[in-house]
Amino acid sequence: MSSGLWRELLIGFCLMLVLEGVLPFLYPQRWRLMVQQLSLINDATLRVFGLLSMLAGVALLYWIN
Repeated sequence: MSSGLWRELLIGFCLMLVLEGVLPFLYPQRWRLMVQQLSLINDATLRVFGLLSMLAGVALLYWIN
């Protein structure tokens, strides 16, 4: 892999951390409640949501490029 790709991956990772931190920073009580509710969802449903999220990300990347 070229250094440009590693740089872009690192930028993407940093942006993900920023986006993941917005809700706990702005709405800590709501975020905590959401995490508690997520713990009640079964594993199969979480896997489906994870798969759909990954596919949406890949589709958006394909569309952008």
